[in-house]
Amino acid sequence: MTAPNQEWSLDTRRLGRRVRVFDRLDSTNSLAASLANDPANDGMAILADEQSAGRGQHGRTWLAGRGQSVLLSLIVSPPPELCRPAVLTAWAAVAVCSTVEQTIDSRCRIKWPNDVFLHQRKVCGILIESAFRFLDSPRESRRSMIVGIGLNVQQSAETFAAAGLPEATSLAQWTAGPLDTHAVAADLIRQLDRDYDALLNGNLASLESNWKTHLNLLGKPVVAECSDAVHHGRLLDLSFQAAVLTRPDGSSLALPPERIQHLHESNEP
Repeated sequence: MTAPNQEWSLDTRRLGRRVRVFDRLDSTNSLAASLANDPANDGMAILADEQSAGRGQHGRTWLAGRGQSVLLSLIVSPPPELCRPAVLTAWAAVAVCSTVEQTIDSRCRIKWPNDVFLHQRKVCGILIESAFRFLDSPRESRRSMIVGIGLNVQQSAETFAAAGLPEATSLAQWTAGPLDTHAVAADLIRQLDRDYDALLNGNLASLESNWKTHLNLLGKPVVAECSDAVHHGRLLDLSFQAAVLTRPDGSSLALPPERIQHLHESNEP
C-alpha cells in the first residue's frame, strides 16, 4: 500500500484524530474500505491531493486534478439507528454546507440525494458505501460505513468547461481571497466531527431540520422519482422516516427516503 506523505492529528473528539494524507490515490473510498476491518481505524480520515479513479453515484468516475479538490473519505461505525444512507448523506451534506458558508460566506443548497450546489452549480458530491468488520468470526460482524466527499475548491470555470462540466463550480469562483485546500479539508473534518458527536448524543432532530432547510423543498410541488414509479405532488412533510406528498387527487403518499432516487421541484404548479 502506498505510504501517506503526511499524517495529521486534529483536535477532534471522534473523527479525524488520525488523518492520512496522500499525494495520489486511485480512490480514497477504496483505501478506506480496505482499512475498515480494523477497529483501531474507526474515525480515520483518508485525504488525497489527487485521485485517478474516484467513484461517484451509480458507478460514475470522479476525477480531480492535483490540489484542486478536497478528496476525503471517513471510516465510521455508527449505531444501527444511524447506519442509514439517508441519515449519513444528510450529515455529510449539512457539514459541507456549513463549511462552505463559513469559508466563503455563500449559501449552499442540497440537491437530493447526495450533491451540494453553490449558486445553482454543483460544488460537491457525496458517496456512502458500506463495509463489514469481522470481529471474532464472520458470524460476528459489525457494519462500518465509508463516507466519501469530493468538494471542489480551486478549479476555474475554464477548467470545468474544458472537462465538459459547465454546470460545476468551485469555492474559488465565488471569493476574491486565497484558499488553501488542506485548510478547507481540516475545517470540514472538524465540522463533520462536531455534527457526528451531536448525532451520537441523540441530536438527530437538529440534523433533520438543517437538512430540510438546505433542501428547500417543503411546501413546493415536487417530483419524486423512485425505481418503480414517478410520483407528483406537493411536499407536505419531510423527515428521515418519510417524504409525505399531497397528490393532485387530494390523497397523500409517504415514501421512505431510501426509496427516492431523485426529489426535485416540479415545473408544474
